Amino acid sequence: MIRVVLADDQAIVRAGIARILAPADGFEVVAECADGTEVAAEVVRTRPDVVVMDVRMPRRDGLAATREVRALPEPPPVLILTTFDEDEVLWSALEAGAAGFLLKDAGATDLIHAVRAVAGGAAWFDPAVSTRVLAAYRRSVVPGQRQRRRLEELTERETEVLRWMARGATNAEIAAGLHVSDGTVKSHVGAVFGKLGVRDRAAAIVYAFDHGVVSAGQGPPAP
Repeated sequence: MIRVVLADDQAIVRAGIARILAPADGFEVVAECADGTEVAAEVVRTRPDVVVMDVRMPRRDGLAATREVRALPEPPPVLILTTFDEDEVLWSALEAGAAGFLLKDAGATDLIHAVRAVAGGAAWFDPAVSTRVLAAYRRSVVPGQRQRRRLEELTERETEVLRWMARGATNAEIAAGLHVSDGTVKSHVGAVFGKLGVRDRAAAIVYAFDHGVVSAGQGPPAP
């Protein structure tokens, strides 16, 4: 089961998400939060695999709550779920440490896929706004990285791992596709982050697209 903490100030929205993320599909909602001030404590109490976080909440918004969660020891990934598609909001979500974002008008299938991907260690960008947000991320982050690190520093296997990451694969899927252990994949992912000078999967994905490691619309590579 994928253990989920839901954070949204609207009870009807939380109920709808909980119905979609049902045990029959491999999910267990272990806590619900109506405000951002509650999230970190519930994460510590329940130790979920993923947090699904609204942006607009009273007292403490989802961005501040995401930063608080990500500052915890061994924090779970955070998927931002929001009605707002402003570039600044979504960019700020990534900057706060979110593993991805999904607009609330997405379908149930997209929500299930997004939560599974983020819980499995992948990043998830809603296709409706990903091009704009990735462009903003690239303008703000990548130029400095280009000066500090070179793509050519990656080994052939590390480049393969980066390609899989950029196409939305989790560590387990990369391990299966490359016929290596999960631990080996984690080591490669860490090496990729270090050599490219990025802090997380989202930044690595932007770097991969910006440097032509993958192209938009490509699916997972063949094993």
